[in-house]
Amino acid sequence: MSWQEVRADDRITEWERSDGNATIRLRRRPDDTWAVRLDRLYQAEDGRGYRRERVDDEDGARELAAAWREEHDVAE
Repeated sequence: MSWQEVRADDRITEWERSDGNATIRLRRRPDDTWAVRLDRLYQAEDGRGYRRERVDDEDGARELAAAWREEHDVAE
């Protein structure tokens, strides 16, 4: 499955998995660190899950989001 960027602005970038059952969000926090979160719905093929990590810089946050997209991709 593929991930599609569904939102991108100066604070938030979000990707949705093509099955619609998982999202990954990158969010700039007020202290200029970044929060990266993965949210999988209970009906997702790979099961329900939630994960959140705080990252000091945008590059690191984008790398983590890319790794999670690869890790949580599911075969069609």
